[in-house]
Amino acid sequence: MSKLYLDPNLIARARTAASDIADSLQSFILERTTVAVERTVLRLYGMDGVDADYVPLPNVVVDHLKEGGVLERGAATFVLNAVLQTGRTIQEIGEAVADGTLNLCELPLASLDEIRKKGIELATASLERIRANRAKRDEYLTRLGEGPQPYIYVIVATGNIYEDVVQAKAAARQGADIIAVIRSTGQSLIDYVPYGATTEGFGGTYATQENFKIMRAALDEVGEEIGRYIRLCNYCSGLCMPEIAAMGAIERLDVMLNDALYGILFRDINMQRTLVDQNFSRMINSFAGVIINTGEDNYLTTADAVEQAPSVLASQFINEQLALRSGLPEEQMGLGHAFEMSPDLEDGFLLELSQAQMAREIFPRAPLKYMPPTKHMTGNIFKGHVQDTLFNMVGVMTNQGIQLLGMMTEAIHTPLIHDRHIAIEAAKYVFKNMRNFGEEIEYKRDGKIVARAQEVLNDAAAKLEEIRDIGMLEAISRGMFADVKRTMTGGKGLHGVFMRAEDYWNPFETLLRAELGLEAMAR
Repeated sequence: MSKLYLDPNLIARARTAASDIADSLQSFILERTTVAVERTVLRLYGMDGVDADYVPLPNVVVDHLKEGGVLERGAATFVLNAVLQTGRTIQEIGEAVADGTLNLCELPLASLDEIRKKGIELATASLERIRANRAKRDEYLTRLGEGPQPYIYVIVATGNIYEDVVQAKAAARQGADIIAVIRSTGQSLIDYVPYGATTEGFGGTYATQENFKIMRAALDEVGEEIGRYIRLCNYCSGLCMPEIAAMGAIERLDVMLNDALYGILFRDINMQRTLVDQNFSRMINSFAGVIINTGEDNYLTTADAVEQAPSVLASQFINEQLALRSGLPEEQMGLGHAFEMSPDLEDGFLLELSQAQMAREIFPRAPLKYMPPTKHMTGNIFKGHVQDTLFNMVGVMTNQGIQLLGMMTEAIHTPLIHDRHIAIEAAKYVFKNMRNFGEEIEYKRDGKIVARAQEVLNDAAAKLEEIRDIGMLEAISRGMFADVKRTMTGGKGLHGVFMRAEDYWNPFETLLRAELGLEAMAR
């Protein structure tokens, strides 16, 4: 029974509206591909490295096919054809295109049956590597175990991957369960993935496959030392969303930030590009066993957290439904929300508790990701520490899945090792002393907490039904999420979106749809 006395019929109404919205978007998505999706296919096949100008080979090959006017048929067809015609590996094909000795568009085409047979053979082998990574994670979890939920999630962000390793290991020893390596500022807006280990990020460290590998090895090492599996998180949002999802799957990341709307609203990435990219990226995340984190917390830092609560819930419903259509199970949906109401608001704690409990009841199987106060941090470290403590209380009282710890030095500087240590110690204290507190309390039926939850749910359901009536893309254009308006043809990356040709083929999409049961869902 709902502690907040939420109406199950109203929840069902909201979910039905979100499902209808997702169905409409899915039809739009499946008619299109993007340069990022096609680059991801090549990365999954093992194409890596850069040319003489440090342009990643997947970019070189996809741009080559785009210029040749054939990309709408899918990069796989032409690269696999070259494998059959030349006897070279996919990596060698990429290198030959880069040095100008091979034109994929001029090679005679083998039969499509022959190309697709070869493509499925090589794609199956590539997916086995990811399957093995998932099995290895399961083995670690069985042998070492992990901390209880809420997982303690902390950030490292020095800009230097090797310094990040030092800080990450320290945080793990102090009690962190998830280490998130923040990306360098602006990486989400560059239309390629940097290559190799990096040491000069700004406000974070570049997300590269080599950096993923370095941090994964470091966390496995410290996990063995302390007898607890440490999860690794990075970001597969932005213009390279599916590529970074693939890199994360290959290097055994455990958590990735991935949202259907975040890039559109908060990074001004074209909506068509984002919607297509998130679909394929989530299929990869699902197969790899990666927990995604969505970005609804950003609504609450952009606009008023009290007013935007229904938008957060509506976005959670939509993210849930789009994730299901990518084959992502609820157990891997770290739907986001945040403790972002003004600390000067009377009874603000009650409203925050209401919102968190409501999310937990509506999405009972999701490992919800709860974000700390940031917008109203002032630099007063003592007040900030109290705000973070109240946030931690709500997290454990409502059984959140992932607790991104706040730092008392938020709004002053990037956290130092001792800042992180204090935050972890405080969270461990609250979590242990209040572990079962949520099970011991009930909410007053006619009280403020219950009334607030019912009001937010009612408004979210009405908003979802309005969005269904006018269309999701139109709703975004009108600024119905976080007061941010975006258009179909605006934003970054539209030039990288293509309508699929009738003979378009993505071998990994074909295999993943079968693997994740999406063909059965479509029928």
